[in-house]
Amino acid sequence: MDLQQMRYAVALAETRNFTRAAERCSVVQSSLSHRIAGLERELGLQLFARSSRRVELTSAGAAFVAGARECLAAADRAVADAAAATGVVRGRLAVGVIVTAAAVDLPEVLQRYRARHPQVHVVLRSGRSDDLAAAIREGDLDIAFLGLPEGERPTGVETLVLDHDRHVLVVPAGHRLASASRVTLEEIAGETFVDFMAGTPARAQSDQAFSAKGLVRDVAYQAGVVELMTRLIARGLGVALMPSAYVGPMAAGDPDLVLIPVDDGPRRVEYLAWSRFNPTPATLAMLQVLGVKPPA
Repeated sequence: MDLQQMRYAVALAETRNFTRAAERCSVVQSSLSHRIAGLERELGLQLFARSSRRVELTSAGAAFVAGARECLAAADRAVADAAAATGVVRGRLAVGVIVTAAAVDLPEVLQRYRARHPQVHVVLRSGRSDDLAAAIREGDLDIAFLGLPEGERPTGVETLVLDHDRHVLVVPAGHRLASASRVTLEEIAGETFVDFMAGTPARAQSDQAFSAKGLVRDVAYQAGVVELMTRLIARGLGVALMPSAYVGPMAAGDPDLVLIPVDDGPRRVEYLAWSRFNPTPATLAMLQVLGVKPPA
């Protein structure tokens, strides 16, 4: 058994298709099939259940693939550590980011990182802050840019505060409040709202602010994509509370949207988070690009 067989098994488990697995591994299908069959013979176990249309892991296969992923990750880390010892950073960097990140210009950061470390393969993943923090703790992500309600902090990871931000009210042009210089939560509680999905940290920021005031509001539309939310608002279907640092540049020059400060509105803290346990050379290199010195 060798690492290449493990890679083939993981690829087949993830694609559930011999042709797609072979394409991912850059080999012909017959070669991949032969190596998988040889692996099963060597182990004396059936790892995959096959039919003319389907390929699925057996219980033995699921256990094997879980261990294979750990072995492959360890092998990749060994190669990265060896290269780092010679001053070369290589390997994989998995970066998580919330959709409303505004404290850093991520494309610009990645451009500088690429210029310094062209041999690192960067993988980007978007999601909600709590899921991204959990992925760091579990080793699926190396670093992430998060946003949480003021007073909350990611747990089980190293963090650095990047920015503090206030939410603003986003209304369509022509709305009754469009000419207001400022508003309060009580003044807008009766509006129909567009917001992020219930249960997410992005949604919690507004929910907690209204709850603290003893106010109840109607959230008629929930979405995970800011562009869709602003389009709903522009159509007059509702209003929303959004981080000013993010929505401000987005709405600049858009005649269909108006941003209004909210005196007692939600506040958000943006964080940089990374693993506190044995960060990879690629992670340490990204922290260096960001001007962050990890704790000793």
